[in-house]
Amino acid sequence: MNVIETKNLTKYYGEVKGVENLTFSVKKGEIFGFLGPNGAGKTTTIRTLLGYLNKTSGEAYIFGKNIDDEIVDIKKEVGYIPGDLNIYGHLTGKQLLDFFSSLRHREMILLDELLKIFNIPLERKIKGYSKGMKQMLGIIQAFMDDPEIVIMDEPTSGLDPLLQQKFYDFLRKQKTKRKTMFLSSHILSEVDKICDRIGIIKEGELVALENVDTLKSKSGKKIKLKIKEKPEKFKGPKDMKIHDGWIEFVTTDNIDIWIKEFSKYTIIDLDINDFSLEDIFIHYYEMKS
Repeated sequence: MNVIETKNLTKYYGEVKGVENLTFSVKKGEIFGFLGPNGAGKTTTIRTLLGYLNKTSGEAYIFGKNIDDEIVDIKKEVGYIPGDLNIYGHLTGKQLLDFFSSLRHREMILLDELLKIFNIPLERKIKGYSKGMKQMLGIIQAFMDDPEIVIMDEPTSGLDPLLQQKFYDFLRKQKTKRKTMFLSSHILSEVDKICDRIGIIKEGELVALENVDTLKSKSGKKIKLKIKEKPEKFKGPKDMKIHDGWIEFVTTDNIDIWIKEFSKYTIIDLDINDFSLEDIFIHYYEMKS
């Protein structure tokens, strides 16, 4: 079951492209990573999905409901962590959470659990909070009433590594409950650790959409080789590089082909690795440049 679905979703700001022809879906119970550098169109996509921006064309559905017609009903089951978290500084943390609770008219069944993870001074005014404290408050308000979907725009911004890990553990627990999470990030390691599938966006257009492990396997292997002979004698691909005696190249061929080629030389050292998500990201961005 798809809980988020877009078909050629497009948003222009006048003549400036925000996003164009985005077509993707997010399945129930998965953590979907939306990956791209700042300015790629991640926030525009999220704000359009949530009705904060009017789309230029295309279609988008959440829970099978059209965002044009049923956005009010949709938001009753959607938590949201914005990338630009502007919250009322004159309120205390408790007052802010009480305010959001009064708006949503739902039981805050995860509030106690979240407050154990994110220990923030609820009686202090928010204007005295650090960036990390404000981010924790944003996470709490998004999840506290146990929504079916949470859409997150750079959710770990300002969190220290220990809190980031606790947050990832919390997301994994939510996933076991078949909750759905859409996570926008430019942090490659974050997406690699937590997400089931990813979409890579560049300049407002989707350039990849795949299961993380499948995407890695499709993208090839990195090979580093050191031979006793002069490295220039090695018959590798045209784009291979030689650095400090190491022969380096990337291949999408069956690795068997290269094992046979290696046997023609005296191997001193050999290192073969799958593409990391970072390698994939760079590959797609260089390919589309």
